[in-house]
Amino acid sequence: MNLYWKNLSLKRKVAGKLKGYYYSWLGKLQAGKKWNPKIASIEVTLEKIIKDKSSVSRYGDGEYKWMAGIPQNSFQNSSKEMAERLQEIIKSEEKNHLVCLSDGFSKLNYLNSEAQGFWYHFMGEHRKRWIAFLKSGKQYYNTNMTRPYMDYLDKTPCKHRFDLLKEIWKNRDVILIEGKKSRLGIGNDLFSEAKSIKRILAPAMNAYDKYNEIFQTAMEQDKEALYLIALGPTATILAYDLYKSGRQAIDVGHVDIEYEWFLRGAGRKIRIPNKYVNEVNAGNGVEENLEDEKYQSQIVARIELGESGKREV
Repeated sequence: MNLYWKNLSLKRKVAGKLKGYYYSWLGKLQAGKKWNPKIASIEVTLEKIIKDKSSVSRYGDGEYKWMAGIPQNSFQNSSKEMAERLQEIIKSEEKNHLVCLSDGFSKLNYLNSEAQGFWYHFMGEHRKRWIAFLKSGKQYYNTNMTRPYMDYLDKTPCKHRFDLLKEIWKNRDVILIEGKKSRLGIGNDLFSEAKSIKRILAPAMNAYDKYNEIFQTAMEQDKEALYLIALGPTATILAYDLYKSGRQAIDVGHVDIEYEWFLRGAGRKIRIPNKYVNEVNAGNGVEENLEDEKYQSQIVARIELGESGKREV
């Protein structure tokens, strides 16, 4: 009996490897085909945001899985409502709202081997289903506008990309809507040229469960401010809804962590002290409260997950 189960386990491992090789091969074969979506470069995306003061919703592999109802071990539970909103927004056509996709649809010789391996396999498995969610002929922009460093072989354009990012919020009043352990800009100069910073802290886990409270709290802030949101799929949806309310809102995702890695010249994804890094083992082991006077003074609201839905201001 033991020999039977060992043989079965071995067969499954071999089958898994063969499937992986097939998906990677298929991903490479389909990359860059004409029926893939049109996706602008990082630089073109950033320059358009600066020129037009565009709002931005970003889609990565996680947003695709939430949209498609594919289970994943993540910081956000799936829900039918969230999936439907993501499906709605990815096809939206608004004059000054950009929908961004990963440039993993293209040939990936400009990415490092780890990123190439991930995206060729992922696209081999999911490309056609992802494309089915898209609007044919729509101009999409680049999700990696806020992830312009780690995955790229050539690091020389990275400083320019971060300079363009900083230009977006230069001399602007900024409202940061982030998970309570994200701490965007703390310990670095990412937002040093912003006119002012206010923070709305949302749950680090399952933020979409408090979507209405987060949205209403944001609506109470200055309409002319720039809203920067780091909340996974909640940010993708919130940026769109705030745009529809007449605000400029940008889903900035991992921009702060990417900037930290850039400043350190990191060659791999590493933990950052006092900040939540969901892509690194033990990267979520961050203390609840940061005793930093400047940071604490910027917090205008805290939204908690408790049963009461109580908001602290």
